[in-house]
Amino acid sequence: MEKEEKKFVNKAEEDEMEIYGYDLCRWKLVLVTVGVICSGGLLLLLLYWMPQWRVKATCKRTTLKDCEVVLLRTTDEFKIWFCAKVCITPSLGANPLQNPNPIVHKVSNGHAVHFSESAPEENKNYLKKYLPIRYFTHHSVKYFWNYSVQSFDVVRGLDESTFCSSIHNEHSTGLTKGMHDYRKAFYGVNEIAVKVPSIFKLLIKEVLNPFYIFQLFSVILWITDEYHYYALAIVIMSVISIVSSLYTIRKQYVMLYDMVAVHSIVRVSVCRGNQEIEEILSTDLVPGDVMLIPSNGTIMPCDAVLLSGTCIVNESMLTGESVPVTKINLPNPSEYPKAMGDEIYSPEVHKRHTLFCGTNVIQTRFYTGELVKALVVRTGFSTAKGQLVRSILYPKPTDFKLYRDAYLFLLFLVVVAGFGFLYTVVNSILNEVPARTIIIESLDIITITVPPALPAAMTAGIVYAQRRLKKIGIFCISPQRINICGQLNLVCFDKTGTLTEDGLDLWGIQRVENARFLLPEERACSESLLKSEFVACMATCHSLTKIEGVLSGDPLDLKMFEAIGWILEESTEEETALHNRIMPTVVRPSKQLFPESKQATNQEMELFELSTSYEIGIVRQFPFSSVLQRMCVIARVLGEKRMDAYMKGAPEVIASLCKQETVPVDFECVLEEYTKQGFRVIALAHRKLESKLTWHKVQTINRDAIESNMDFMGLIIMQNKLKQETPAVLEDLRKANIRTVMVTGDNMLTAISVARDCGMILPQDKVIIAEALPPKDGQAARINWHYADTLAKCTSSSPAINSEDIPVKLVHESLEDRQTQYHFAMNGKSFAVILEHFQDLVPKLVLYGTVFARMAPDQKTQLVEALQNVDYYVGMCGDGANDCGALKRAHGGISLSELEASVASPFTSRTPSISCVPKLIREGRAALITSFCVFKFMALYSIIQYISVTLLYSILSNLGDFQFLFIDLAIILVVVFTMSLNPAWKELVARRPPSGLISGPLLCSVLSQIIICFAFQAFGFFWVKQQSWYEPWTTESDVCNVLDVINTSSANHGNETLHDEHNIKNYENTTLFFISSFQYLIVAIVFSKGKPFRQPCYKNFLFVISVIVLYVFIFFIMLHPVESIDTFLELVCVPYEWRLRILILVILNAIVSVLTENVLLDMILWKVVFNRDKQGEYRLTIPQPPQEAVDRCGVCFLSSLFGCREKTPKAKYMHLAQELQVDPEWPPKPRTTTEAKVPSQENGSYQIITVT
Repeated sequence: MEKEEKKFVNKAEEDEMEIYGYDLCRWKLVLVTVGVICSGGLLLLLLYWMPQWRVKATCKRTTLKDCEVVLLRTTDEFKIWFCAKVCITPSLGANPLQNPNPIVHKVSNGHAVHFSESAPEENKNYLKKYLPIRYFTHHSVKYFWNYSVQSFDVVRGLDESTFCSSIHNEHSTGLTKGMHDYRKAFYGVNEIAVKVPSIFKLLIKEVLNPFYIFQLFSVILWITDEYHYYALAIVIMSVISIVSSLYTIRKQYVMLYDMVAVHSIVRVSVCRGNQEIEEILSTDLVPGDVMLIPSNGTIMPCDAVLLSGTCIVNESMLTGESVPVTKINLPNPSEYPKAMGDEIYSPEVHKRHTLFCGTNVIQTRFYTGELVKALVVRTGFSTAKGQLVRSILYPKPTDFKLYRDAYLFLLFLVVVAGFGFLYTVVNSILNEVPARTIIIESLDIITITVPPALPAAMTAGIVYAQRRLKKIGIFCISPQRINICGQLNLVCFDKTGTLTEDGLDLWGIQRVENARFLLPEERACSESLLKSEFVACMATCHSLTKIEGVLSGDPLDLKMFEAIGWILEESTEEETALHNRIMPTVVRPSKQLFPESKQATNQEMELFELSTSYEIGIVRQFPFSSVLQRMCVIARVLGEKRMDAYMKGAPEVIASLCKQETVPVDFECVLEEYTKQGFRVIALAHRKLESKLTWHKVQTINRDAIESNMDFMGLIIMQNKLKQETPAVLEDLRKANIRTVMVTGDNMLTAISVARDCGMILPQDKVIIAEALPPKDGQAARINWHYADTLAKCTSSSPAINSEDIPVKLVHESLEDRQTQYHFAMNGKSFAVILEHFQDLVPKLVLYGTVFARMAPDQKTQLVEALQNVDYYVGMCGDGANDCGALKRAHGGISLSELEASVASPFTSRTPSISCVPKLIREGRAALITSFCVFKFMALYSIIQYISVTLLYSILSNLGDFQFLFIDLAIILVVVFTMSLNPAWKELVARRPPSGLISGPLLCSVLSQIIICFAFQAFGFFWVKQQSWYEPWTTESDVCNVLDVINTSSANHGNETLHDEHNIKNYENTTLFFISSFQYLIVAIVFSKGKPFRQPCYKNFLFVISVIVLYVFIFFIMLHPVESIDTFLELVCVPYEWRLRILILVILNAIVSVLTENVLLDMILWKVVFNRDKQGEYRLTIPQPPQEAVDRCGVCFLSSLFGCREKTPKAKYMHLAQELQVDPEWPPKPRTTTEAKVPSQENGSYQIITVT
């Protein structure tokens, strides 16, 4: 076949993949089958682990349009391969959104009628017109063959390329039964299917892990060599590990299934094209169906756009904010001649008109008897909830250097084992050893060098850390993440319910009269203010509604309304059905606000009667806009002819829209005082409208015509309370050099205010607001930079504010003090524009970005990935389902909720407080250092035993079975499982543990101990041969005193056969056994590091007791031999003088090992390398301590001695921070704009220019 050009699926999207086509090749399949049989199944295992090899070994390359199997490879840094089988299904057409002809024909309104009801003979002819539609499924998404682009593609719903006018004019009457069935063939069942794998399937997947396969190989080899006890111990440990892992994985699947399955299938009513209403299951819905929303509400089974009526929806599943949201029907552009024009419908842009899957419709409202209808636009995994579940089911792999380095180190051990294997084979052949012995011994040296117990040993520290976390109320469903948490250097926090309490409190009000501020007032419900315009604004300018008689809405609006003690009354469904949709909501003061009539004077009676008639009707509401940072209502007092406009919002925004003569001159100073104290400040304004504005005109008037020439009325001061522990925890993280970032679905004003209050942004720090605007009307995408000082930072709630309309108080044009930190703040819309059009700026912005507001769930995940792309180890702390994707994607996600978020999050805290974050990091650091200690110890254990066996192989000897057993069970397993018990250090320190094994200090530590152990073993091995009493040991040998003769002779008879077969008993064996036994304990102590990440090893009582007992026992059997023990361990008698010399060797070995590790490496070399690495470290808040300067001076000489030079930091964020420190163009200058030009054809990147 001719070479096909490289093709992609999901082009330019987050999950972009390369795709290749293959056909099954029979002769290749036969060859592979033969290879599998000849290799005893090993080839099958290899092909199971490598899907790309499996496809290439059994298939031949072909074009995509003819292929039977597709091979996919992700285009990200992981380059992961997948394969999928191509299926074929018959269909009447190739595009589900177009009518298949000639079977279905169109009518004038653009809707399909029905499939032709013809005779059976005709149906046979129609069958010939079926098209074979080819598709494959990957990660719960179907990819169909697209004839137009000649590649596979996802079938889109009505959420792309559908105009708003088309939704009303072409799709509003629903689908015919025939068209519905046609589309269902493409879109399938509308469900978010989470299949819980069977125990057997999970078991097979777990057992086929390479480590367990190697353990199986080792166990079989040991059983063949009659080494049963240790094999049994390894089997027991493996079974426990597998069962524990299976339980955890299955529990996760069941939790996710339960979360998705609830309310997933409901009965819904849909409109058919012939005006009939049909009741179907929600699983049968397809894009294009028009469903009726019941008046008592429902759980949405799909994403749908509202065509008529209004709905009150709880979207906490998506946003995390448990505030009812009012959804209004999508306006029909053809009905508004003065409209801006038609536009393409998008669920994100038109989210005020979109009902999302999984959200709870609490109430519906309709007018003049019409039904509340919604057009289905997305189903199944394409919905917002489906994408969230997919991000949990198929997260991107988390790349952690420790595990990569562990595999590299194991590869190094395999290479070492290979040399040992060759040496053993050659040496055995030269000495004419039997073939069976050669095979067993040469394979045995591989199991010695690569310890099968390593996975269990590495898991021990994590299991202990998991147990300690459980004691402090932190539950873990992904234990491997505990190690990764030890590397976290940045933590993203959700705001609501995480950093702050859920609600707001009204602190007071400060009214304005005659352009002057009055004194602050604590209460707004006083008698004198009852009929004031200020209170009228508080009573009407909100988005509150009643749900089952209970007032619900935004917490700020709720607190504001409750503070004045008014009553809200909404028209009933019966009343609404009799009137037009402009039937107003009415607010009025409660009777308790009026003074009681003590004497029935005419004046008081008049006032009392007035109380029953003073009502304000809300005629029209301009909802709160995060872009405009304000909301506005038009209201009319009962009996008045003229209407009033009331507006509230961010103070600068409101002040800019008011007459300047009504704004106090000290407005900025007063505002600054409040914001410095961390208050949330809202400004109010009012305007009397012209009498010519009628009710009907008000319904069509432009918002801009109302929101101008307002009268400034004053300020409402709200208190957004932080949780008590928040500032202290963030301060601890700051001192530990861990960056903190806020990523929230709330608005910018609140987010920046909270960031100031909790210490995330320090008082002297500057905030730069990045306002990114997408391309429009031929203009390129651009970013407007606003340098805001304390006042602007605390009160500007969105970067998307027009700099020409709003006066922002700016800092000095040049940043003379480079030590002053700056922070970027932006909202979700700006973040999306920057990701799409300013990719080169993303690393720079996330490097200093601190506040990310109005972030959608997928944007939170994108932010986490952007931070990971610059080599941050990212933690995420949140409490809502909207955080699920980010919690799963982060290196360490911790949920403060035991609901939806806990399903996705590796960690769940029983206490809803961020104090769990430093605890988790401390335990993570302790577990990480424990993993390093255990890995180094296991590596040394393997090498020490490898050295012993290799030296003994040179004389055709080996360690005895019970010597192996004593070393492996009594020493190694006891030490490994007790050295992991060190608890975490009591506080976070500013330095982090190394992230990988392939680092200077760790490699030096391991290699130095290997050299020391080899030197002392080799010295003992050759020194024993130089002794005057030495001769090759035989059963008749007697080099001991008279007391030892009995021991020696009594042991001869029972072990003669053993000597003949394996030559275990000899002086070299006994010498190396004692030296190596002590070496295991020496390196265990040397590698058991404590401060600053773990408690000192002397506080680990079990470890201390274990080591002491083992030392005493080995000293005892070495200096005072016991006949039964010597017989059991196959030791020979050596002179007491030689035993003392071995003791001296062991003591010297211990001294050299301890001095090398604790003095040469820890105090000298470690400091040189560590300080060199830290020179490029990016620190957001902490300046370099003076002591570090002294340390650096102290190690300058050593740095030059070891050849250490100033190197570019490995972490991208460190390297970038260094570059930006000397970049005169960064940060951007005030009042400048950065524009993105059209991408050049050569490299596809955007040219970025900055204009003033």
